[in-house]
Amino acid sequence: MRRTLHLAALLLPLFATPVLGQTTLRIGIGADPNMLDPAQSSSFVERVVFAAMCDKLVDIGPDLQFRPELATAWEWAPDGRALTLTLREGARFQDGTPIDAAAVKANLDRYRTARESRRRTELQQVTSVETPDARTVRLVLSAPFAPLLSVLADRAGMMLSPAVLPLAERVWENPICSGPFRLTRRVAQDRIEMEKFAGHWNAANIHADRLVFLPIPDNNVRLLNLRAGQLDLIERVAPVDLPSVERDQRLRLVAGDSIAYQTISINVGHGPLAAGPLGSDARVREAFERSIDRAIINQVALEGRFTANNQAEPPGTAYHFPELAAPPRDPAAARALLRAAGHERVAFTLKVPNQPTEAQVAEIIQSMAAEGGFDIRIELMEAGALVAATQRGDYEASVNIWSGRPDPDGNIAPWVASNGFLNRGKYVNAEVDALFAAARAVTETARRQPLYRQAAALWMADRPYLMLYHYRWFWAMRRGVEGFVPSPDGIIRFAGLRVGR
Repeated sequence: MRRTLHLAALLLPLFATPVLGQTTLRIGIGADPNMLDPAQSSSFVERVVFAAMCDKLVDIGPDLQFRPELATAWEWAPDGRALTLTLREGARFQDGTPIDAAAVKANLDRYRTARESRRRTELQQVTSVETPDARTVRLVLSAPFAPLLSVLADRAGMMLSPAVLPLAERVWENPICSGPFRLTRRVAQDRIEMEKFAGHWNAANIHADRLVFLPIPDNNVRLLNLRAGQLDLIERVAPVDLPSVERDQRLRLVAGDSIAYQTISINVGHGPLAAGPLGSDARVREAFERSIDRAIINQVALEGRFTANNQAEPPGTAYHFPELAAPPRDPAAARALLRAAGHERVAFTLKVPNQPTEAQVAEIIQSMAAEGGFDIRIELMEAGALVAATQRGDYEASVNIWSGRPDPDGNIAPWVASNGFLNRGKYVNAEVDALFAAARAVTETARRQPLYRQAAALWMADRPYLMLYHYRWFWAMRRGVEGFVPSPDGIIRFAGLRVGR
């Protein structure tokens, strides 16, 4: 407690001198973003910040249905091999230049071809981007690609000013974007400051003059600063803190359904660390899964507020397959599998985001897995450092969050497809790739379901990932904050959000 109070006291002076006459919205986030460039970004917290900075071509609503943002209309070609977008009239970048078809083409071409872009696999079916006129963009595809709208509702649809695109890998140094707030200052590990962009197409519905993101990994410190009045809103309230927030009359807790999930990524083919027993033998990975119990993790670490799950889609949804449920915990069976694989015990390091909830989850897994024959070393890391380590193959296993997508392909293919931009452990299964390709080519749920089910059966048997649970989103805010609408993707939408004092 003494450490928590000390850290909170260090944060209090940050807000001692507000700008006179301006309204400032102060948000506590769970980590410091690594890369403020949609092309190079790969973490959830970056998407939270991008929601203020960068408009997308399309967005999703609380019902997970697509809705207009920079594109006000879209239409598929009869054969599914092209998507035509109509751009919003009068929209501008934060440097004042118009958001026209040429600018959109420049962004999309960068995302799908630039060396630094992690969006290339998401847009690999796009063979060309055409601009029939200033307000029309036509994406030509090599084959029908049902997830494309979902892709454009995320980082691959975020538009930056063409003036900064020549910076390539260094775009993050000056990300002039298209959203309601313009970046004015960033201090790494400290704060991200923005100001309202008066020229934004929806400026009349943006009610804060300034926006400040404070990366505060410690859940207790975030909550303490909210209670002290130094923050207006915090994301991802820890489950252990929910009862106290619910009792606090000064605060309001908003809960929402979530498409996000937590997973353990296992390095099965990326560099020397994949050569250990865990990475090289599916029997060892099965033993690891049989040594843990997701329901216990949910009850002990998460107050029973989340949903234990071994799949990328939440239970009860169209692409969740109950017949592929996780095997029950059986430490004896786990030890037998290890012996069959030639091991009495297996040791490995589990890299974990340096946040209390994730650390507790890891400790529970460590304790349970010990009974199944595993000696796990937990390595706590800041979010950016963890992402960088997994990208270069410097891990045996790591805990990761995925914020979820409205299309089933976006919930699993980035991790499991051989060219998926999140497939940091280099899992390869040609049959899985073929099933994903077939599922992307059709739009009817009844035709896509069996394809994703077959793919799930294959990768779940190989176990390059162990999904642990689906989140439920919890935000806490001062009573003076109004207009907040929860979204299943966990991203804050700023239109309509008001800050009272």
